[in-house]
Order: sequence, then structure tokens, then C-alpha cells
Amino acid sequence: MGQNSYVSGIPEISLSSGCRGMPVLGFGTAADPPVDTETTKQAVFQAIEFGYRHFDTAALYNSEQPLGEAISEAIKRGLIKSRQELFVTSKLWCSDAHKEHVVPALRKTLENLKMDYVDLYLIHWPVSSKPGTYEYPIKKHDFLPMDFKSVWGAMEECQLLGLTKSIGVSNFSVKKLKDVLANATIPPAVNQVEVNPCWQQKKMMHFCKANGITLVAYSPLGAYGTFYGTNRVMESDVLKEIAQARGKTVAQVSLRWAYEQGIGVVVKSFNKDRMKQNLEIFNWKLEDEENMKINEIPQERACLGTDYTSVHGPYTSIQELWDDE
Repeated sequence: MGQNSYVSGIPEISLSSGCRGMPVLGFGTAADPPVDTETTKQAVFQAIEFGYRHFDTAALYNSEQPLGEAISEAIKRGLIKSRQELFVTSKLWCSDAHKEHVVPALRKTLENLKMDYVDLYLIHWPVSSKPGTYEYPIKKHDFLPMDFKSVWGAMEECQLLGLTKSIGVSNFSVKKLKDVLANATIPPAVNQVEVNPCWQQKKMMHFCKANGITLVAYSPLGAYGTFYGTNRVMESDVLKEIAQARGKTVAQVSLRWAYEQGIGVVVKSFNKDRMKQNLEIFNWKLEDEENMKINEIPQERACLGTDYTSVHGPYTSIQELWDDE
């Protein structure tokens, strides 16, 4: 997984699928609390203007349509020449995580985006739910065990049909990744999970590197302000001290740390100043001593995934969901 310079100045990571590289810094469109579609559309348009070229959405987020509209507008106004300049990720929701529903779900996503393909399509969570129910949180009695083999086979079909350039997963433990790899003809190109200085996922990083899977971080700043988020990253004394000494923000230090791990990052901010600041992480480096201090930060997961556990479902506890990892 090499890195090279991207047209906007954002480096790219090569994916195992051999398709175009993924810009390491992605712009997230999941808003919690929810925002109206016009707000999302304006934020995406602004992000393209600033130089973001990787956009992350999902069936669940209700942001596919405004993302597609913003991209069309950006092409019309000449900010970009074509959709090919962008890298778009979307995700399969749990109620569509059944063999026969995967391809139709991606076709629906493409209809929302008004695109012929996405660059990356991910299984959002390693659990299925009753078909036809698009809701969050999922009702506890609607959870179903995922048939990894058949669902992954349908994901492979999506890639073979050209509806997506690469396929992957999200919120999968090492154990669950092994389950997918055991039956995969096309291995997952990506696992998108929570990674930040307060939840560094070293075991996952090592496993993904050893197996040619690109790790992508969500909540790289702790997702403060969301229902599951934490202020541990933004309020970390270690990160504050480094930021002050370097004349950077805590967010920039955290994003630079993630970049230096060789992973991708999806960061969400609709604030113009922060959107710009989050891009300013590529022309400086953390010192060895600073990295050592970051390695000593106490570790705690923020996104527990409690909403995906149920006495009626395949995971009765968060320990089972994450396989004690």
C-alpha cells in the first residue's frame, strides 16, 4: 500500500483491489444531530472547493442525495472536471445485509448519488436485520445473524458488475475479518473502524497491514458532540501540549498521528475554518518523542456499538460484538 501525491495535494493510499488510489483524508457526511439536506450539500460543495476529493456516505446517513447534488454542482461550476476526480465511499445498511438485497441496495445508493459507480462499498456493521426496515436504532427483536459467506459473495458481485471499484467492511473485529477472508474470492480492501489517539487499535493495524487491508479511521477526533462521542481526544493534556508546542490544533495533531500510521481518515466538520485546518497536516511531522507520548495515552473505545447488541440477536454483549478485542 504505497502513497503518492494526489492532484489536490492530499496523498493517496493504493488499495488491494488495484483500482485508483484512495485520498488518505476523507470528508464525512454523517451528521449527528441530523442536519437538513441543503446544509450537507453546501458543506460538500465547500469541501470540494477547499480540495477534499474523498467523500464518505452511507445508506443510513440520508446524505447520498445531497452529496450527489453537490458533486453535480461542482462539475457544473468547473470546480472539478468530472466525477472521476473524486473517490466516493458508501455503505450497506443492516436491513440490506442479505444475499439477495445487496446488489439492489447498491443500485439504490447509485440512484441517490446519480452515479454509475462508487469507488468503495462497505458492509456498515457485521450484523443483519429484518429486511425493509431502514431505521436506527434497530429494534432489538429485528436483529439477525449475518451470513458472512453469502453477503460477502454478493459484495463481490457488486464489484464484478462494476457498480463499485472496491469492496470492504466497517466495524469488523480481527476475528470477523478472518471469517470473511476464509471465504473470500476478492478480499476486503478496507476496514473502517474507530481509530484515534485514545483508541489506537494496534492489533487491528498490524493485522490489516499483514493482510493487505487498508485501515480507515472514523471518529479520528473522538466524535465529540455525537451521541456516542467523547471529548477525550480534544481534551487530552498530551495532545494539547504537543499542539501548543508545534503551533497546531489538537485536531491537526490527531489527524497527523493517524496519517503517520499509514491509515486513511474520515473527518467530519461542516465548520469552514476547521475544514481548512484539517487539510493542513501534510507538510510537517511529529517528532519521535511526541509519538512516544501519544503511545502512552490511556486507551478507551468511544463507539461501543451497544445499539447492535440484543438478547434476541447474534451479539448479546459488546464483548461478543467486538470479540473482546
